Amino acid sequence: MIPFNYARAADAQQAVLLGEQSGAKYLGGGTNLVDLMRESLERPVALVDVSGLLHSIEELHDGSLLIGAGVKNTALAEHRLVRARYPLLTRAIVAGASAQIRNMATVAGNVLQRTRCTYFYDQAGSRCNKRTPGQGCDAIDGFSRNHAILGASSSCVATHPSDMCVGLAALDAKVHLQSARGTRVLPLTELHRLPDEHPEYETMLQPGELITAVELPPLPFAARSTYRKVRDRASYAFALVSVAAALDVEDGIIRDVRLALGGVAPKPWRAWQAEHSLKGQLATVENFRAAAAIELAGAVPLRDNGFKVELAQRVLIAVLNGLMEQQAKEENG
Repeated sequence: MIPFNYARAADAQQAVLLGEQSGAKYLGGGTNLVDLMRESLERPVALVDVSGLLHSIEELHDGSLLIGAGVKNTALAEHRLVRARYPLLTRAIVAGASAQIRNMATVAGNVLQRTRCTYFYDQAGSRCNKRTPGQGCDAIDGFSRNHAILGASSSCVATHPSDMCVGLAALDAKVHLQSARGTRVLPLTELHRLPDEHPEYETMLQPGELITAVELPPLPFAARSTYRKVRDRASYAFALVSVAAALDVEDGIIRDVRLALGGVAPKPWRAWQAEHSLKGQLATVENFRAAAAIELAGAVPLRDNGFKVELAQRVLIAVLNGLMEQQAKEENG
């Protein structure tokens, strides 16, 4: 282990002042950062411990939920307002990790976790532009079953690992940020970068910037929502494909819809094209199928992951159809 300095922040203001030091990292639950340090993939010169901060979940006057960055994943998944208003988020968090990890992992840490691409971790035998810019990407011509089919580039095909972030993307979540320079708010869909030619830059965070909260805006129809994850094994594997969805239907017409995909892109993938094609249309399997095809039309599969194109379409269709069946049962008593 490479030596580093350690400081425990008393509040967010002190944290961002300490975080101004070049090479400093914020430490919350540590479920990803500590692993990366053990592998020498992260080599911070200083750790700023924020594990004692930002643990509240507050309902705002407009009905939004403001979730502190230090809230544990278990506490968020079990919160009564999250379970009632945003069930897809509870399902996504529970699908993401074991109870032990959920009890330690924080909201901000989950948002910022790094890829689990095996080539990224294999420092001794593999080239990785994310790890060493300009080195090359062995995943492109290597074993690519778990890699991206949307939003990738010739420099990187790694996927974002978070289930929770897929749910947050579907729910129009906003990320509150603080630094010594001030505060700002970003849509979660704009926080993570696509790799393009520089996969080493993964987010829009500025040096020393700290996530202080995630905000969920009011979305009444999200009370009827779900998250489905397809993986190689049931015991907490990363997603091959996942779908977060909320559907608002009246008299058989889709008034509004939210869709996001996981396991298919370098960031949580908001399915904007599918949403646009569905709004104002009849809620039929045929229209669900057409929307799924539109969203996946730009997919660029690799040697081993072409199956993800059809799988993603099938899961999208199944999830939307399941929400329609749920609504029909509720309306018919």
